[in-house]
This record gives sequence, structure tokens and C-alpha cells, in this order.
Amino acid sequence: MIEKSRVRVYIACSIDGFIAGADGDLSWLDGSGPVEEVQTASPPPQPEPGALSYADFTKNVGAMLMGRATYDAVIGFGIDWPYKIPVLVATTRPIENPPSDSITAVSGSIEQMIAQAIETANGKEVYLDGGNLIRQALDAGLVGELVVTMVPVVLGAGHPLFAGATQRHHFEFVQHGRYGSMLQYTLRPK
Repeated sequence: MIEKSRVRVYIACSIDGFIAGADGDLSWLDGSGPVEEVQTASPPPQPEPGALSYADFTKNVGAMLMGRATYDAVIGFGIDWPYKIPVLVATTRPIENPPSDSITAVSGSIEQMIAQAIETANGKEVYLDGGNLIRQALDAGLVGELVVTMVPVVLGAGHPLFAGATQRHHFEFVQHGRYGSMLQYTLRPK
């Protein structure tokens, strides 16, 4: 049985619920998203009580399960590969010239991929990233916690965080706080 408490999400979204704009556009993040925070030359904003920095979130993460679209978006940033942990990319296409030896292509059911990520994490948590994977894992009851950082921008269209879930999901708010100009909230599925 999969221990869902070990599967966590850390993601940014617009106030209208999009994780990417039309055609996967991420320019609206303006250096405030999780990956961009790691790469920012100047110090990132400090979270107020109730918010969680990316560095604090990843302290106990042993592996990441990332969707292929998310992988392609990170590659498209033109930055050095930002992850120092094993990254499993959910894909049916080959990964050509990966920027790190720690990248592995995986496929199968969401249960199989999360089980593989948990095994790879070696007793630590799994960081789940990518809208489609997050929705699949929620529907399968495999997400223990979501940390959502809301960026104060309305995109109007794009890739929604939760649209496409096949069932209703209830959450409890665990904590919330400001993170620079953003608002962050932590949710646990009920």
C-alpha cells in the first residue's frame, strides 16, 4: 500500500487557478515560482509565518515525480538543471540528452509511478509536480499535502490546476501565510 503522506505538492498558480498560461506560458511567474526561486540571483522573498519556502519544502524530499510537460517547460527555461535529487519523468517518449544523470523516464499507472518514486526517495518524501499528475494522484487518493502559492495575476486562460479531476475532493486548510506579494496555503485531503 502506498503511504500517501509521503507524496507532497509544491506549486504556484494564478489567482484564477492556472499553473501555466496559454501554450504553457510561464512568463507570468516573474521569478516567483518554485523553480525560479532556486535560480534567482538576488535573495527570494522570505515567507511569513504560515508559508513555506521552497528550500524548507525540499529538506526532506528524496525524489521528484514530474510530468513530461513540466520537464519540457523546465528545459525550456534555458537554465542549469535546478534539481539535485532523482527526478522521475512520467512520459512515453524518450528523454534525449537529459541535463542530469539523475533523470529517469517512467510510465505506467499513477499508482505504479508513485510507488517507484517512493522507492527512489529511499525513506524521504516525494515531490509531485505537473498538473495532470497531480490530478491523477488526487483522484487515486495518493496526495498527502499540497502547498499552493497564489501569484496575484489573472491569466484568463491556460492550464488549470484542478480542472479535469474526475471526482470532488475535500480539503482542510492546514496553514496559510504571505510570501512576498503572494499568498500561500497548505491543504490536506480529507
